[in-house]
Amino acid sequence: MEDDSNDSRKFDCALDLMCRLPPQNIEENIAKLLEIAPDLTDGILSSIDQPLKIRFDDISGQNFLVCDYNRDGDSFRSPWSNAYFPPLEEGILPSTRARKLELVANEAFKTFTRLYYQGGLSSVYFWENDENLACAVLIKKVNNDNPNSKGAWDSIHIIDIEERGRQARYKLITTIMLYTINNQGHVGQMDLSGSLTREDVREAPVDEINSHVVNIGRFIEDMEFKLRGSIEDVYFGKTKDIFNSLRSLNNQSNIMSQRELQQNLYSQLKNRN
Repeated sequence: MEDDSNDSRKFDCALDLMCRLPPQNIEENIAKLLEIAPDLTDGILSSIDQPLKIRFDDISGQNFLVCDYNRDGDSFRSPWSNAYFPPLEEGILPSTRARKLELVANEAFKTFTRLYYQGGLSSVYFWENDENLACAVLIKKVNNDNPNSKGAWDSIHIIDIEERGRQARYKLITTIMLYTINNQGHVGQMDLSGSLTREDVREAPVDEINSHVVNIGRFIEDMEFKLRGSIEDVYFGKTKDIFNSLRSLNNQSNIMSQRELQQNLYSQLKNRN
């Protein structure tokens, strides 16, 4: 019993540590962590979201994002051609119903990323689970256009769909990872990174099967709007406060120096008199 408690504490500490480290270095940090605690391998790999990777679909000629939800062994299924890369003879494929939703959702979120991210890449994967539907919506935007700055935004949305007649219950878990590195030479380098995870539940009417895509799109749109606000407050707001406090401390230091100089001058003049 005590060993189970120790393992649980060790696992919680590992998760807490990974939440505090830069997401752009997460693969390297996970590898180092598992060298120290190899017994946590399964739990860590299944519990920690990693920055999304991009693969190329040779059949459709399009890029797609990969995660555990479109993986079978060492191959990944493309949402465009429904084929695995590298090729896999008997890879797991979605049902006909899930595949129809998947095709509609991928076109919808391609438009979503173009409007909200001015580009970027999205991939959506549907599957059926215990007579219910589920899906993963992945969005990635990378900015490497400026040699002095680079950054990336990764959104991972996992949705469980419980159908109740003409209503559906949607449970959404969203993780957003971002980093930005800015190097202005004489000013120095600024590295700002972090991640947030939130979950929410809502119900919505379902008139037809494609209503799921509309409901999920609205849900994700609202969640990303909330998380953008949280990121601005938590990360950029705190950074601004730090800069302001440094400037304030600098001004206070100047004021103290001036007062000390005035006091010395006053003392010297007083001694002369």
